[in-house]
Amino acid sequence: MDFSLQKLDWSLVQGFLAVAETGSLSAAARRMNASQPTLGRQIKTMEAQLGAELFHRAPRGLTLTETGAALIVPARQMRDAVHQITLTAAGQTARLDGTVRITASAAMSFFHLPDIIVDIRKAEPQIAIELVPSDDSRNLLYREADIAVRMYRPTQLDLITQHIGDITLGAFVAKSYVDRRGFPQNQEDVLQHDFVGYDTNSDIEDGFAQAGFSVGRDFFKVRCDGYITYWELVRAGCGIGFAQANVGHADPLVNEIDLGFPLPALPIWLTAHEAMRQTPRVRRVWDLLAEGLVAIVSGKTSM
Repeated sequence: MDFSLQKLDWSLVQGFLAVAETGSLSAAARRMNASQPTLGRQIKTMEAQLGAELFHRAPRGLTLTETGAALIVPARQMRDAVHQITLTAAGQTARLDGTVRITASAAMSFFHLPDIIVDIRKAEPQIAIELVPSDDSRNLLYREADIAVRMYRPTQLDLITQHIGDITLGAFVAKSYVDRRGFPQNQEDVLQHDFVGYDTNSDIEDGFAQAGFSVGRDFFKVRCDGYITYWELVRAGCGIGFAQANVGHADPLVNEIDLGFPLPALPIWLTAHEAMRQTPRVRRVWDLLAEGLVAIVSGKTSM
């Protein structure tokens, strides 16, 4: 039996991988933006060409057969090769006009990038910008974005990174909360106050632990992972919360407070795939993004 994927149409392999990785035709159809019948026909065509069954059909979904499991690695290698061809070809585009897709955290997208994008559009009106506000890691290798603004340094191979600088964090509390509860008087008094925390993210708990305070999830009586909503909860007076210092300083509804222990800084990294980084329009947007972000980190811009 010949299992060589060289004889298969890429669309069949792509459908096979989507079903294998999601476990069902319905989930794979959503990923592929295709219909379930189409994916079902593709799987049957691939099985017919290989002369082997790839999935066990079950009421709760599909599971790989032994043959299907053996094909996962070479199929993923084929996908990587196709993506590399696409990236390399896109990286050779010499025109400055076109679209550049940027992904960044919800906070960065909300508080900082709109003004920077305005400046990019003024400088290069022929370049269209797509902004993807997301706290999830976007795989630049698969062109889900051209440039990522990250609060950490990505470590995948074939990525170019530039450390822009660090943004200072601060602790803030709404003036309405202070009117009701007052300021913490000392470090021991801090834990008697209300804090707004994250729901599933442990970053704030970890920060307290590093400062010598052992607090658990239940310490935070109001919790939210979505940062824009998190900040609104702080502004509304739900408790003490944390924000980029420049964001808090620009907000008339809150005051900064000293908790008696240092807060970490947020590193800002620009990241792009090395092939796409050479595309003129991506390189130009990269440079303009870096310029705008440096101004934010250095405090030379106001919100």
